[in-house]
Amino acid sequence: MERRSIGSLQVSAVGLGCNAFGDKLDADATAVVVRAALDAEVNFFDTADSYGDTRSEEFLGRALAGSRDRAVIATKFGMPLDETRPGGGRPDYVRQAAEDSLRRLRTDRIDLYQLHAPDPDVPIGETLGALGELVQAGKVREIGCSNFDVDELRAAAGVTDTSARFASVQSEFNVLKRNAEHALLPECERLGLALLPYFPLASGLLTGKYRRGKPPPEGSRLAGGRGTSMFSAHSPALVESLRRGRLPPLPRRRQLLSERNMNVVESLIEFASARGHTLLELAIAWLLGHDVVASVIAGATRPDQVRENAAATGWRLTRDDLAEIDAIVADPAPAS
Repeated sequence: MERRSIGSLQVSAVGLGCNAFGDKLDADATAVVVRAALDAEVNFFDTADSYGDTRSEEFLGRALAGSRDRAVIATKFGMPLDETRPGGGRPDYVRQAAEDSLRRLRTDRIDLYQLHAPDPDVPIGETLGALGELVQAGKVREIGCSNFDVDELRAAAGVTDTSARFASVQSEFNVLKRNAEHALLPECERLGLALLPYFPLASGLLTGKYRRGKPPPEGSRLAGGRGTSMFSAHSPALVESLRRGRLPPLPRRRQLLSERNMNVVESLIEFASARGHTLLELAIAWLLGHDVVASVIAGATRPDQVRENAAATGWRLTRDDLAEIDAIVADPAPAS
């Protein structure tokens, strides 16, 4: 598989999002998915201390036993965990969170350590200083951030009292959700930051399993119940709500399964099928067509999903392909 750069790190163009570990998947099921990822040449594993109530890190560390040197581990800190672990970017909390993650991951270093969300109560220079100490100590190789806007990235880049610099930023980005194109992508290029898109498949909408005129598959994320939530543990909407001290209301599934989106999906399926590919392959290939994208963070709960995600790196979209996709998304006329 193609490797791309996050600072000094070389990561697979498709990574494995680990937020299902410790939640939907137990330790044994996690090990099966991780093994499938390694077999498919996926080496980038993205987790967080908040995923699965810290079990994601624990299960990932256990699954990588004996294969640690084949993996690039990214984890995050900063989300509230409980009353004694309030999250945020205070230097003492950064140090303690890192030690806790190292222990759960059963490793002596974190390859990419990321601030999960901006902390408006702590100057970013103080957080960067603590992260720089971890790098100097050899406990962290590169540092990154998540859910930062352009102004917040510029503020971090402008800190002068530490040499620590973010190497990457995570943001929601997919062929349907393209806000990042307007300002964030150009800023990443200017600052030399790698972009790590999450929700690359738009909560499953870009897998092709949701079709116009058909009910969502039973048990799928958009079928109802818990699955109706578009919010993840690192979505900007949840981050903002946490800042305000409250949780957001669950959005209704029609926000994703709108007539407009379904028209786009049907047209993109036709486009991909005519070229011998799937919608999922198109979604991942489209993201990898952006040079600043280092690795597409794609979640998986089964080995076949891992293999499908990894196989999508084989399609290189041409300029004409990208222009046609742009036209489809801009003018979502019903597919024939």
